[in-house]
Amino acid sequence: MSESTSPEVEPTAGLADEIIAAHQAEQSLQPWGTPPPSTFYWMLQLALPVLLEEGLNLLVSLTDRFLAGWYLGGPEPQAAMGLMMYAFWMMYCIFSAIAIGSTALIARFVGARELPLARHAVGQAIFAGAVLSVLVTILAYFGNAKYVEVMGLTGEAAELATRYLWYVTPVIPIMMLEQVGSACLRGAGDTVTGLVARVVVNIVNAILSLLFVTGWLGFPQLGFEGLALGTAIGHAFGGLIILAALYRGRKGLSLENRHLVPDFGMLQRLLRVGIPGGIDMLLMVGCHLIYLRIITSLGMVALAAHGLGVQIEAISFLSGSAFQVAAATMAGQSLGAKDPARAMRSVLIACGGAICFMCTAGIVFYFEGESIAMFFTGGRLDETSLLSGKLLKIVALAVAPMAILIVFSGAMRGAGDTRFTLILNFVGVALIRLPLSALLGWSYIQWPVSTGESFHLELLGWGVEGVWWAMVVDVVIRCVVITWRFFRGDWLKVQV
Repeated sequence: MSESTSPEVEPTAGLADEIIAAHQAEQSLQPWGTPPPSTFYWMLQLALPVLLEEGLNLLVSLTDRFLAGWYLGGPEPQAAMGLMMYAFWMMYCIFSAIAIGSTALIARFVGARELPLARHAVGQAIFAGAVLSVLVTILAYFGNAKYVEVMGLTGEAAELATRYLWYVTPVIPIMMLEQVGSACLRGAGDTVTGLVARVVVNIVNAILSLLFVTGWLGFPQLGFEGLALGTAIGHAFGGLIILAALYRGRKGLSLENRHLVPDFGMLQRLLRVGIPGGIDMLLMVGCHLIYLRIITSLGMVALAAHGLGVQIEAISFLSGSAFQVAAATMAGQSLGAKDPARAMRSVLIACGGAICFMCTAGIVFYFEGESIAMFFTGGRLDETSLLSGKLLKIVALAVAPMAILIVFSGAMRGAGDTRFTLILNFVGVALIRLPLSALLGWSYIQWPVSTGESFHLELLGWGVEGVWWAMVVDVVIRCVVITWRFFRGDWLKVQV
């Protein structure tokens, strides 16, 4: 293993011979003790539980959206929920450096049959996550109100968002356990435990949120705060289930107290892979917050429609995320077993599955987007649902390139090649999507000059629809670039 401070990439001679050899290979990798009948079957075993898990993960926020639309009404709760969606994503991205590193490292150890090292990596991942979660909780405690203010939310919507964050902040460490623990298990090929935890999260969230919002069965009627409390309690249950599974042991992994003592050598290896991926995710958060700020400046209805549209389109993207996890695990374990041909073939099969699922969802979005949006706005065809339907037609055109981008990015992260995805995503979002969003979305830009007058520049003024067209352009360009990188094959040579 390399001991350098960053992943090393060996020069690539080309993949033609490896692709041909892949069809002749008879060697079977054994990710959980018995050889899978085929790469396709292995991919399904990994992807389908994650697909269900990601669907249930989305159901948490969609349940809150539904309750807000039917029992609270108005654009303010919808706008606040849109901002909370980004807050949860930000927390997910903060812990992604540890999650990405642990999945890649544990997958390599399991593929190489080095289970003692895999168990040690689990303990170090949880230790690093615990330290980071304490820092994030403190930051959130003092910065929640500022976050809402900076994002441009005002009035009742700002008050609702701030109160929501107060309920969620105390469970951030347990949410870390849910994310990092699931990432460790996925690296070993266990995608079922995370699914079980997510089922519990959804059941608890749906029941408690409904009871707290409505006051049924003698529960206190908390209104919008009830959504936050139900979500917080649900995630607490999910995190504790993952922690219990790790202590009990799954797929040869277990969390032992002796492995929680910091080992800076293992931490360095974990973070060497994870930090570029974490920086990638955090830069994406920062860029998307600027992206969201552009949308906020377009008005409350634009923000509400954008937030609702993003969560509906996530129904499509969650299938891409499931196949991304499968691709990352298969690529990591195959490379750990010194079988790059199988790694490449596995990713291509996962990519095909993602394209099929996401394009099917895209067709539904294009023709039934308004009807789906109405389900979350109390059955009303109002401004929010009408505009959300238009946005879903736009994003339907980008689901195929997005599927390729998601799966190839996940595979490269699973192989430890996180620097390229960092550069690609930053360039795409920061240098393409954001400037194009301002150009297409705003009607004009105006700022003072030294003479005391204002400089006025007319723009296209397509509103939030223009902002979504900018997203489509960004996705297509990144898809083309990452496809070139994938078939070039440098990611197969990374040492972790």
